[in-house]
Amino acid sequence: MLKLIKKIAAMCGLALAAAALLCGCSSDHESGGKLKLTFQIWDDAQRGGMQDVANAYMARHPEVSIEVQVTSWDEYWTKLDAAAESNQLPDIFWMHTNQILKYADYGKLADLTDLYDHEDPEYYRKHFSDISLDNVKGSDGRIYGVPKDKDSVCLVYNRELFDAAGLSYPDDTWTWNDLVDASQTIYDKTGKYGYMAYADEQLGYWNFVYQAGGYILNEDKTRAGFDQPATRKGMEFYIGLQSHEWCPDQNYFAETNPGTAFISEQGAMYLEGNWNLMSMMKNNMNLMGKWDVAVLPKCPDPLNGDGRATISNGLCYATGADGRHLEAVKDFLRFAGSEEGQRVQGLSGAAIPAYIGLEDTWISSFDQFEYKLDVQKCIDMLPYGVQSVNNASRPNWKTQINDLLLKIYSGELTLDQGLAEMQTLVDTAEAP
Repeated sequence: MLKLIKKIAAMCGLALAAAALLCGCSSDHESGGKLKLTFQIWDDAQRGGMQDVANAYMARHPEVSIEVQVTSWDEYWTKLDAAAESNQLPDIFWMHTNQILKYADYGKLADLTDLYDHEDPEYYRKHFSDISLDNVKGSDGRIYGVPKDKDSVCLVYNRELFDAAGLSYPDDTWTWNDLVDASQTIYDKTGKYGYMAYADEQLGYWNFVYQAGGYILNEDKTRAGFDQPATRKGMEFYIGLQSHEWCPDQNYFAETNPGTAFISEQGAMYLEGNWNLMSMMKNNMNLMGKWDVAVLPKCPDPLNGDGRATISNGLCYATGADGRHLEAVKDFLRFAGSEEGQRVQGLSGAAIPAYIGLEDTWISSFDQFEYKLDVQKCIDMLPYGVQSVNNASRPNWKTQINDLLLKIYSGELTLDQGLAEMQTLVDTAEAP
């Protein structure tokens, strides 16, 4: 019996050690007596910016040490799921709109609704947009993350290909018709692809659906909108772009994403999130001055609205409900959401601060380059931003919706068949 007990104890010890390694958990203090906190993110391009925020906090609190750790997107959620199951979440971590309802509704995230009450009970409302706040709420309406950033989807275009085709650059008068016409002219004049429309959500068809006046989820997120005429209009247009010779098909995109094709100068236009623009500039100096960004073309004849929309998302800083250093971490989160903390992030170029009024800090971070991208266009679209689509059941329908979309592209399903199946799938999906 004693040997069995020892064996079980040893196995438990190994399991706990593995869980600690998995989530990057820290020992309580370093040898120097500092409180050591771990900070998990998934984007290496933002490592420097997050380290700047951590450094700014540590300068105020020399008794604290914060280690920024980066893993890939897929690995991040695998690790976080395992860590949540074992109640060993990292001290600080990013949370995404796609996942926050799952973690918050299962009680895994600390409730941060009252984080700033000692300073101003209206702090969140005064300093963050409705979209930013909706991105950090659980199904109960409580706040489970401090807004980190906000974003928009922009049109990236190759200036040289437009010049070679004798075309003016895209501007805020552009409609879907201009997108199609310019793509054809560029293909005819240069042999390069025009607009590269791949089967994506935030960086693809969602924008066109909302520009047409449709929706993916209704206002209270209880029902899909794939059966709406305006939604069909947007998806028909977007999926139909692949029928043109100037647009690669989805088999092409299975091997080469549009960003890669654009950087290799094989295509003239695609949709990109503003959060990737800084890394694009730094990692592709050979393209300096050859490309720029514009607002999204609008729907010329929307069934509802004015034809303008861009999907707007935003990450947040979060912590576990049962964290060992909860009060210390809350103090850091309070700083990360402060004007100073958000300013540090903006100046780093990591992302547009969620804090209202600090958008210029992100714009100014591009001053380091000889050629200035017109990133003001990313800010100009925020007033007509649409919150990134999400509800509690999305983890159970996201992948299947993408599969159905590819079946429409391939002709395995007609558009109407695919939309009907999408509608049923979303309406009947349950939360995980």
